[in-house]
Order: sequence, then structure tokens, then C-alpha cells
Amino acid sequence: MASFEIHAVRLPPERSTVQKLKQRVSEIFFPDDPLYRFKNQTAFTKVLLALEYLFPILQWAPHYNLTLLRSDLISALTIATLAIPQGISYAKLANLPPIIGLYSSFVPPLIYSLLGSSRHLGVGPISIASLVMGSMLTDKISYTQDPTLYLSLAFTATFFAGLFQSSLGILRLGFVIDFLSKATLVGFTGGAAIIVSLQQLKGLLGIAHFTSKMQILPVMISVFNQRHEWSWPTILLGFGFLAFLLTTRHISLRKPKLFWVSAAAPLTSVILSTILVFLLRNKTHQISVIGHLPKGVNPPSSNMLYFNGPYLALAIKTGIITGILTLTEGIAVGRTFASLENYQVDGNKEMMAIGIMNIAGSCFSCYVTTGSFSRSAVNYNAGAQTTVSNIIMAATVLVTLLFLLPLFYYTPNVVLAAIIITAVIGLIDYQSAYKLWKVDKLDFLACLCSFFGVLFISVPLGLGIAVLISVLKILLHVTRPNTLVLGNIPGTQIFHSINQYKEALRIPSFLILAIESPIYFSNSTYLQERLLRWVREEEEHIKANNGAPLKTIILDMTAVTAIDTSGLDTLCEIRKTLEKRSLQLVLANPVGNVMEKLQKSKILESFGFKGVYLSVGEAVADISSLWKAQP
Repeated sequence: MASFEIHAVRLPPERSTVQKLKQRVSEIFFPDDPLYRFKNQTAFTKVLLALEYLFPILQWAPHYNLTLLRSDLISALTIATLAIPQGISYAKLANLPPIIGLYSSFVPPLIYSLLGSSRHLGVGPISIASLVMGSMLTDKISYTQDPTLYLSLAFTATFFAGLFQSSLGILRLGFVIDFLSKATLVGFTGGAAIIVSLQQLKGLLGIAHFTSKMQILPVMISVFNQRHEWSWPTILLGFGFLAFLLTTRHISLRKPKLFWVSAAAPLTSVILSTILVFLLRNKTHQISVIGHLPKGVNPPSSNMLYFNGPYLALAIKTGIITGILTLTEGIAVGRTFASLENYQVDGNKEMMAIGIMNIAGSCFSCYVTTGSFSRSAVNYNAGAQTTVSNIIMAATVLVTLLFLLPLFYYTPNVVLAAIIITAVIGLIDYQSAYKLWKVDKLDFLACLCSFFGVLFISVPLGLGIAVLISVLKILLHVTRPNTLVLGNIPGTQIFHSINQYKEALRIPSFLILAIESPIYFSNSTYLQERLLRWVREEEEHIKANNGAPLKTIILDMTAVTAIDTSGLDTLCEIRKTLEKRSLQLVLANPVGNVMEKLQKSKILESFGFKGVYLSVGEAVADISSLWKAQP
């Protein structure tokens, strides 16, 4: 190997404990440095900037013009055609009166338009949260036997969902929702979508007596046990409109410019089916209809919030679980469309906006809402430019609430079931599941566990399984980190894994190992045992190949980003064990904070002057030259 200068490994600049703690807290809670805009500003400017931060609408409202209004008006009217039938359908999915779905499409979008940072997020109820709320509350309370208590618990769960969401935003604890990995969410949403679809067989087949359970087996048993209740007029009407909705969805997927075809299809189905049932009302008694919907704006519901009693824990648990789900979808959808338009969505600000929206909604007869992917996609494709589209959409819902509700009297429930199935079928993301199988088998296993957990156990427990698997995966990576044997790529000073690069060669008398994780109490014992096993296997390899005897173990610490006292003790134990076997342990490239702890713990003194190097290449070159210099 060519000779070159040996560089000293330096300590990082001296910092006090307070400075270190301040930086650590800042990186955990303020990675985006939200106060950077306030630096070097006058007091008046800081007040304006604070108001703009709290109410993002103030940033763009002064520049709003008729061109933007035209774009927002078109997109708002387009998503209103989707929001009205979806609101009614999803409320029934949560076992709530249909009018609650319309209430939830009026107040929350108005609040979000003032507080939210996404320009394209279409706010309203979503299918998964509706299903989870309905299944969790129905397990304890019958919505038919005690509708008032059920409604109170739904509003209270919405309140606690909002409280939980806004608290995460205010305390900047958004990393909590990161425990729901992409893999587990793919499985969870796919399983939930199937459960939602199977539940709609009640409406599609016209069954009056149906199980309230959400698992796949009880649902299918109920379907076939109630064959005598199947209504053929209902089946004919339902599957006809289901075919129409699926066809329009297929057209929009194949040709994105025709997005309005699938967006308008739900309301078109509602109008056509309502007219049809009205005209044939004397001959279609078997087809159930929505019936009377009370006209008027959202009545106050703060007096219905349930803060004391035996079901409070149920309301809190339901609120937290639905809060996590809606927060995850809302932020993911907002960031997706923000990336398409090259602007940023502040995650913590979104948590506060969605949380406050739900707290306020719970006081005005709304259940849990968030940014809906289907509404947001339609909003974006229709050319929305600002959150004014949410305001106009809410105004359209208001007109419906005040004047148009009697027109929905003859709307058949079977069409609402078809609308729900069409909306949730896109959540079955088999392509992502296949990609997980190809890329990461452990992620695929997590996906399957959450999928089958939802299908065969329950929706809340399926979500719990998803979170548990995500946490177990983290623990697996932390407690069993990867270790590698490195070799030299000929003609270079590069050292890489001998498994990954077949041309990488072992250096005689050296064993070069790399650790690809921090060294903590949770993995220090494992690392000690694994490194000593590497040494034993190397000695056996040398013996089998009559190679030069092993003299030095170099530990590449480039990827060791942190170390605690247990890790320091482990390094000492490894060094002592190797010394007893006449083997030298050398450290290469310890990063700043690791080097600082090595120095403060006095461990560096035991390694000696030639015990720490800036790189593996320098360590090999210097130690080899020392061996050559010896007689």
C-alpha cells in the first residue's frame, strides 16, 4: 500500500452540558427551526409573522385575485358533488345519522381554511376513521337502542381526537405517528377496506337484520344466514349503480384529465337513483331509503360531550385511535400534493389545524374529519389554488343543509353502499404489497399481520398489531445491529464489505470490522459476543488456509453515531479479552460525540497512542509500517 500522512483524531469543540442539551432538544422538537423567520425583525414584524404562522390564510389573502377565485370556484363545486354523497355515506358507515356527515362537511373545512397550510387538502369524513369509530363504539353501545348516548360518545371521541392531535402539534411530538410504518398502513388500510366493503353487503342485498360485528367470518355468515331477506330489486339497483361507479372510476384512472367523471359520479348516482325510486315508489317498497333529514345548520353539541361516566374510557380510546388514523392520512395527503406543487406543509402546524378543527367540530354536531385523499385528488386535479376551495365547498354544503335536504328523502341506502365500496376499493394497494414482498420480506410480514389482524380479529386490534409490529421492528434493528467484515478494494484506499464487493481483499494479519449502529445498553452485549465470534471465525479461516496469524482487529466506527456508558464498558471488555489472546484492538474514525465520550471516560488512555486512527486505510498503513520496522 502507498505511504501517506497519518492524521490525528481530534476532539470536537468544547461545549457545556446546557449547550448540548439545548441542541438535542432542538433537534428532537424543532428540526425545522420554526423561529428562523423571526430573527433580526422588529417587534411589529414579529407580531405579523406570528399571526401569519397561526393563520396561514393571512400570507396569501392580500394577493388573492379573480383568477385564483375562478380556479377555486370550479374545484370547490367539483368536490362538493363528491363531498355531499360521501358525507351521507360515511356517517352511515360510522352508524351515525346521515345528516351528521353533512354537518361534518360544513364546519371543519371552514376552520381548516383559516389554520391549515395545505392549499389542496379537501377536508371531510374518511372511510377508515368512520369504520373504526363505528366498530369501537358499537362493541359497547347499540346505536339503535340508545342513539342519544351513541351520538354523545361519537362527539366526545371527536373532541378527544382533536385534543390529542392539537397537543401533538403544540408539543411538537409529531414523531409519535411515525410508529405507523408504510408497510403496516398498507396492510391495515387494505384489511379495513375489505371489511368496509363486506359491511356494505347489508345495503347491496337489502338485508334488514345484519351482524354488528366487523370480522370477515361473522359478516359472511350473516350474509348467507339471511338469504331469505335478500331483496332482488335492491340487488339489481345496487349492482347496477356499483357497475356505473366502478366504470367511471376506471375511466378517470386511465385518463387523469377526465377526473371529473368519477368525481361527479356519486352525486349523479344519488340524483338518478332518487328520481327512479320516487317514480316507482308504489312498486319499490323493498328498497330502503334515507328518509327525512332535518333542515338547518349544525346545532350546537357541546352540551352532549360526555366527560363523566362508565363510557368515558371508551370515548378517549376511540378518540385517540381515530385521531392517529386521521392525522396520519391528513398529513400524508397534504405532503403528497404539496410536493407536486413544490411548497412545504408544516407537519406540526397541520396537527394543530386538524386538532382544533375536530375540537370545534365536536361542539357543532360533527364527527372526526381530516384531509380526504379522494377529495384532495379531485381538488388538485380540478385546479384548486388555495384553501378558498374548502370555503366555497362548505358554502355549497350549507345551501344543501338549508334548502335541498328534502330532495334526499327517497335516496336509496343501496346507492350509498355502492358509493362507499367504490371509494374504499382504491385503498386495497396490492401493488405496494407486492413491492414490499420484493424489497423487504420483514415489511411484507408486518403488512400481512396487520391485514389479517383487521380481517379476523378486529379493526382496533388490527391497528394495535400494526403498531406493535412497527415497534418490534425498531427494537430488532436497535438490539441486533448489522456488523460487517471489510476488505480492501485493490488499487484504492477504500475498504468495503467483502460480501458486497467480491473483489475486496482481506489484509493479512488484520480483521477489519464495521458496526452500523449506535452502541447502547440494548445492543452492547450482543455486539461483544458477535465481534468475538467474528474473531474466532477469522482465526479458523486463517488456520484452514494457512494464512498469516491474526494480530490486529480494526473497528470501523464511522457509522457508530452515538455511544453510552454500557457501550464504553463493552469496548473495554472487548479490548481486555483480545489482549489476553495477544490481539490488538484499534478504533478507526470515531465521530465527534463518540470521541468526546471516549476521551472523558479515560478509555483512550488504555488504547494507547496508536489505538485510534482517522480512517481504516491510515490504521492499516501505519500498523503495517510498524511491523516492518520491528527487527
